[in-house]
Amino acid sequence: MDPVWVILGAAVIVATLRDIVATLFHPLGRSHIGRWVVGTVSWVGHRLSARFPPATVLIGPIGYIAVVASWAALLIVGWALVFYPFLPEGFSYDSGLVPDRNAGFDTALYISLVDLTSLGYGDISPDGSLLRILGPVETLFGLSLVTASVSWLISIYNTISRRDAFAHEVHLSRKAEERLGEKLADADPELLERLLGSFTRQLVATRRDLIHFPITIHFRSEDEEKALSGLMPFLGGLVDEATGPSRPHALRVRGEMLRMAMDDFADTLRERLGIDGETTEAILGHYDAHQRPGGSPPDISLPWG
Repeated sequence: MDPVWVILGAAVIVATLRDIVATLFHPLGRSHIGRWVVGTVSWVGHRLSARFPPATVLIGPIGYIAVVASWAALLIVGWALVFYPFLPEGFSYDSGLVPDRNAGFDTALYISLVDLTSLGYGDISPDGSLLRILGPVETLFGLSLVTASVSWLISIYNTISRRDAFAHEVHLSRKAEERLGEKLADADPELLERLLGSFTRQLVATRRDLIHFPITIHFRSEDEEKALSGLMPFLGGLVDEATGPSRPHALRVRGEMLRMAMDDFADTLRERLGIDGETTEAILGHYDAHQRPGGSPPDISLPWG
């Protein structure tokens, strides 16, 4: 048995598990495999969107599927590398199979795939006590991958739901201005103060969600008019109007808090997600462009965490 294959396989398995754990549980979303896969899908999707506009809407879902598929493929390859040195002596073969003709790496991949998916065909089965243990262990890895993928998907859609609910509230505020024919900043200062406080809290929460689940930047809103990226200028206008020198002190404080929350949000977009721009206004402008069909993708060479 050549231990080099086993060591290499163990390294692949550990690296994959680390990426899964980092994606799901690290507070800063420090994923590397997932980041590269989603970044590549985003790069391709944005270039296809010039001819096929719906491509940008599909970037998030396809990116999620691609990441999960990458994790599964790496686990299959890693375990195949572990099993490969034990072929054919370490396994029993069905009478219809010739061991020497079924001892290549393709057979190791087949064994690994069967174990990971818990299919258990029985045509090739382990002989040694260690191999008998490793097979069920890989099956546990496969079940854990399914659980992790579902948990991640639920987290992603909860995050998107909070973001879009926040965007919808901002959208309704803008529509209220249009229907009433007057600026929200001209309304009751206490009412506007509470509204700005609500926007600040939701924007802070949206930023934290984006840090923990950066893939959500690639999940577009179905209605562009209600997309958060396109509503940020409206929030900026509210801040400017609420922080005027003639405004009540409490309202100005709320306005400045929302301004700082927007600055923090923009910094996160630039430093962690590769959105271009030197000022908050420029970053948010590029962010809006990235969310529209034909927009250029963020720089995938930048780390997520």
